Amino acid sequence: MLLRLFVPALVVGLFPPFPSLSAACPFCNPPGQTLANEWVEADFILFGTLANAKPDPTGAFGQGTTDLTIELVIKPHEMTAGKKVMTIPRYVPASDKKTKHLIFFKTQNGQLDPYRGEEVPADSRLPDYMHGAKAVRDKDPTTRLKFFFNYLEDPDLIISSDAYSEFGMAEYKEVRPVAQQLSPDTLLKWLKDDNTRTSRYGLYGLLLGHCGKPAHAKAIRELLDDPTRSFSSGLDGVVAGYILLDPQAGWDYLLGLIDDPKREFPVRYSALKTVRFFYEYRPDVVPQAKVLDAMTRLIGHGEIADLPIEDVRKWGQWGLTPVILKYAGKESHDIPIVKRSILKFAISAAPHSPAAAEYVREARKTNPQRVQSVEDLIKDERPPTTIPAPAKATEGPAPPQK
Repeated sequence: MLLRLFVPALVVGLFPPFPSLSAACPFCNPPGQTLANEWVEADFILFGTLANAKPDPTGAFGQGTTDLTIELVIKPHEMTAGKKVMTIPRYVPASDKKTKHLIFFKTQNGQLDPYRGEEVPADSRLPDYMHGAKAVRDKDPTTRLKFFFNYLEDPDLIISSDAYSEFGMAEYKEVRPVAQQLSPDTLLKWLKDDNTRTSRYGLYGLLLGHCGKPAHAKAIRELLDDPTRSFSSGLDGVVAGYILLDPQAGWDYLLGLIDDPKREFPVRYSALKTVRFFYEYRPDVVPQAKVLDAMTRLIGHGEIADLPIEDVRKWGQWGLTPVILKYAGKESHDIPIVKRSILKFAISAAPHSPAAAEYVREARKTNPQRVQSVEDLIKDERPPTTIPAPAKATEGPAPPQK
């Protein structure tokens, strides 16, 4: 078959390259490459209606031809010049629904390869969306992302997913100024709506944290405390938004999630992602001492300890060496991946900590090959860097920093 679901994004050619996922929005999970990035790969892109499907006489699966009546040339090519109909070398049976199609083509030796396609409702706003995307292609990130914001809850899944991917691929430094200009009431409405996809909660919570008022902080807390709701997906971004609007109350709520013995791994992992965010992106909101205290609490939970240990190792926080080494012989942390993370931290901390150096010496006596293998892993990494706390950070409540 010609058509298969693919992660919608935005029609490319329309946009410049995007940053790697490592630099992407911290609480987004973009479903895949945007249509804009896909545009780079395609030789040409067409939008229109399929008809006159003819299967191959041999009965070979998917083989045959189908006519595409061209309504919009998204990306032109010499093969599309003057064409109103393009015959596609695939058999696509007619759908019971009135739909249209967005199709990506490659060409080789004059042969067409319609390698990717999307089926959308006949009344889809996809053409308008694409024209608008093209209009903002050379604009600043704020202008560009404000355009996509208007499509985040579009009823057409292709469009809304693509708009979400655009935010997901954007760096936080690009998202932050946009977020400050958005409608907090709209974002809160989306968070309250039972029809909002759970994958969006993290982004919407983060955005609300930048443009909301104290009343919105209270509204977020009510949502978090509502027993009929679950923010298992997106909890990290919602809590981050709460902290941005009310640093003291929000941080206390976060610590409660970490310390509650009844909380399961997904909740603590969400809490970890929130803590990372304030260390790496917003040390102006939460003092570094509080962040490291939260990491210390997370390290105390054996089922997740390897992750915060690796974080503080990469941050070069060697002052936590005594905290980490005390778990080396504990039953709660007697998990292979956790034990390796402790050794990895100790090897990295050894030049800065006599206790870490001693731990490594003893480990080498017991299992020299294991120590050597971890050292080899570290050699391939960039040296860890410490992110300093802001000069005027205080331990007390601070006004919201958006």
